[in-house]
Amino acid sequence: MAPNATDDSTTGGETDDLRVGRRKAVRYVVPVTVIGVAAATIGLVPALADSGDPDLPKITAQQLLDKIAASDVQQLSGTVKITTDLGLPDLGGLESGLLSGAAGKGGDGSSADPSAKLTELASGTHTLRVAADGPDRQKLSLIEDAAEYSVIHNGKDVWGYDSASNEVHHSTVDESSSEAEPPATPKDLTEDALKAVDDTTSVTVDGTVHVAGRDAYKLLIKPKQSGSTVGAISVAVDAKTGLPLKFTLTPASGGAAVVDAGFTQVTFAKPAASTFDFTPPKGAKVTEGDETGEAPEHSGKPGASDEDLTKGLEGLDGLDGLGGAEEPEGFDVLGKGWTSVAVIETGGKGVPSDSELNSELGSDAGGALSGFLGSFGDKVSGKFGSGTVFSTRLINALVTDDGKVYVGAVTKDALVKAADSGK
Repeated sequence: MAPNATDDSTTGGETDDLRVGRRKAVRYVVPVTVIGVAAATIGLVPALADSGDPDLPKITAQQLLDKIAASDVQQLSGTVKITTDLGLPDLGGLESGLLSGAAGKGGDGSSADPSAKLTELASGTHTLRVAADGPDRQKLSLIEDAAEYSVIHNGKDVWGYDSASNEVHHSTVDESSSEAEPPATPKDLTEDALKAVDDTTSVTVDGTVHVAGRDAYKLLIKPKQSGSTVGAISVAVDAKTGLPLKFTLTPASGGAAVVDAGFTQVTFAKPAASTFDFTPPKGAKVTEGDETGEAPEHSGKPGASDEDLTKGLEGLDGLDGLGGAEEPEGFDVLGKGWTSVAVIETGGKGVPSDSELNSELGSDAGGALSGFLGSFGDKVSGKFGSGTVFSTRLINALVTDDGKVYVGAVTKDALVKAADSGK
């Protein structure tokens, strides 16, 4: 997992699949993708560090990376506190629907579908209870006001249960499938971050810390390049097991962390077998995942297909894993490392007008999305022509008036410069 490194920097890594999903029309993809990519880039947040720094043996960055790579924690139980601040506008809950759509998931409409429910972690503060017993048994529970949502993987079965609606979602996977594992631990986030590590990255050991009652080393990952929206990534690594206990991503713009994720309590004892047992409650509505209909085919309008857009984004340095990707086939990637920008040819129009949105989506959804677009879009121009930049605190996207898309974890100025250089 971890690349070879000196004390100050390290290299290597491939990018995992980034799931960017089905959209109603290609020309509306970018503003939604901005949120969806940002959601996929994050996962968890803050665990309060205990007071006082532990006195641990000295360790180099390479030794700490090796320790993370060698970590093989199979059993644990704990509580994770999650706070995510992407700087998205308040749309009265519409953003959650957009996130689900951007992920291309939740197509069966069940409130218990994990792929839709867990997008709630993309904003606000949440408390999770997690448990694991090897690769084929995991459980994650999202604690809400007077309700609880759980996703349980036990062998070939994956259950999602929403107590608020009394709905159950059931699907099956190959045992030990990684697709069944909830993407909600500091370990997952750290693995993605380490894939961004190359010669454009500084990696150092930044002291020690107590997290959830455990002694830990702090690994600090920082882009060497200017123009990235990523300021730094800090990972608290358990000194005994090598397991990442806390993950914090701070933006280059300063202020609160975009993602600050970690355990508030953790134990490495084997969870009781009953932890992973699940039987649908009496009267619950049960939706079978394999009964879900196929998504509608692409509209047939000229431009990139959903599959093409997915390939383009999954190959972009600075998004999934925050970097370290191979150049995707059929798409251009401008620059390298933390300031690389993906160029997507949609073949469609630029940002749709209010009337176009209302016609395509209906007046209610069209009006809401129009307000969303206008709330954080900035008009820009350059050698490339003109367009609109849509921003979060981490991911920015430029949609040109002729339908070309530039997207990356870079500043607005860096996007415009990349667009100009691509002409």
